[in-house]
Amino acid sequence: MALVNAFEREGNFLFRHRGEIPVVLFLAAIPVVYFTDTSWLSAQARLILTCFAAGLSALGFVIRAVAIATTPKGTSGRNTKAGQVAETLNTTGIYSMVRHPLYLGNYFMWIGIVLYSFNFAFVVIVTLAFWLYYERIMFAEERFLERKFGDDYMDWANATPAFVPFIRKYRKNVVPFSLRSVLRREYSGVLATVVGFVFIDDLRAYFEAGSFSWETPWHYVLAATLFVTLVLRSLKHYTSFLNEEGRS
Repeated sequence: MALVNAFEREGNFLFRHRGEIPVVLFLAAIPVVYFTDTSWLSAQARLILTCFAAGLSALGFVIRAVAIATTPKGTSGRNTKAGQVAETLNTTGIYSMVRHPLYLGNYFMWIGIVLYSFNFAFVVIVTLAFWLYYERIMFAEERFLERKFGDDYMDWANATPAFVPFIRKYRKNVVPFSLRSVLRREYSGVLATVVGFVFIDDLRAYFEAGSFSWETPWHYVLAATLFVTLVLRSLKHYTSFLNEEGRS
């Protein structure tokens, strides 16, 4: 099989299984947290690293939110678990600065959790693994878009970075920002991110002290996030409050 076809097939396979990445990260975090020596970190250093890690995850959410809130129905970027979907091509807003903003957002959301392990080697390893994994997915998506949109896609792709945004290339969105789209689609990702931080925090507490407490800041954040998630999920499935015409 030609290498280009092998890359595309692998990318489509990895795309369908990308939802399993959090499970792999959770399992990998157990030995990492166990063997990571944090005794050299002062309380102030821990606080700074924690805030920085949470900030990275928040940045990832913002990037995803901007992409999702300005994506109309039937455009590239609205792919499903079953495969690639695109009736029109996204080339404005955040997509005028970077071709894969959702994956960029994913990276920051998850690398924040990884950094919270306080193991910098783990950050490097996950970063490299993320790139190898998503490189195939991005390749498959771009092959699909190239076949579907031809020169229109190639002109945009040749002028737009794949993963590192070029802010000076920004072009105004063709559709307005929709908070409802964010509320309808992103609550599960936020919950998964918070669960990741809680998981790391509880692991570290157990390995360092032999026990953990339910009364920690992260558990309070988790309780609040669970409540908001249940409310938004109920609104999504049992009402039309979050529905919008022309949005997926």
